[in-house]
Amino acid sequence: MRYTFMRFPEGKAKALSFSYDDNAVANKKLSDIMAQYGIKCTFNLNNQESNEMFGNMLTVEEAKKYIAERGHEIAVHGAFHKGLGLGRPIEGIKDVLDCRLELEKDFDIIIRGMAFPDSIVMLHGNNWDIIKAYLKELGIVYNRLTGYKPDFGMPEDWYLWTPTASENHPEIYEIAEKFVNLDAGAGYITGHYPRLFLMSGHASFIEKSNKWEHFENICKIVANHEDIWYATCMEIYEYTKAYEALVWSADSTRVYNPNICTVWFETDGKLYKVNSGETIKIGE
Repeated sequence: MRYTFMRFPEGKAKALSFSYDDNAVANKKLSDIMAQYGIKCTFNLNNQESNEMFGNMLTVEEAKKYIAERGHEIAVHGAFHKGLGLGRPIEGIKDVLDCRLELEKDFDIIIRGMAFPDSIVMLHGNNWDIIKAYLKELGIVYNRLTGYKPDFGMPEDWYLWTPTASENHPEIYEIAEKFVNLDAGAGYITGHYPRLFLMSGHASFIEKSNKWEHFENICKIVANHEDIWYATCMEIYEYTKAYEALVWSADSTRVYNPNICTVWFETDGKLYKVNSGETIKIGE
């Protein structure tokens, strides 16, 4: 029996991404620090009208300069940062759709990612099935949650994507060190599955607590490792879907790649790559 596991671009077994919320002016400093270390981030933004309500927020032009033009992802965070479970479903639909429409217009891009805004409490008959159903209809393909799960696993449900840790986690240095030292190709073959580190947080909280040195120390630990793919949340999602779209023969000896990107995987401890439109044989 063959064991096959996804590998990220260039055959890497580990991926790392940051996911930071709100339009805080402090995102400029966050972006400057990440630029020094080659780390990519998804910035989950609200609408400009809500910026006026929260105050001291990035303008569209600043967000273009410090986020979009540096290769980071812009994702939905709700027009008014409303907890989707706290209002009627129609209110949640409006908050997500209004945010997506405005952000796509402001930045002239297609936006399909999201971070859940505010409290995860279900009222008015809401439940995850209802919320996931309308997020799909609104063109949202993944939804990052609050809370943490430091196991380095891939999302089991892209609409319930739980981060690994935040910069405020009491053991964040230990978690970061464990990730960079982890060898996903060591040990028994069934343990060769891909690993993911997703750190979430708020630049405004770092600013208020003056923990920029702490944040940079985390970046120093996780940056510049040849076996880690540094990507946005959307890049990780799209690459995973490309891997899942590979077409295999019934006996698992041939695989065809219908995607536009090259896909990497490991089968029985051997690394393979299959280019766009290519069919390869396993074991040769």
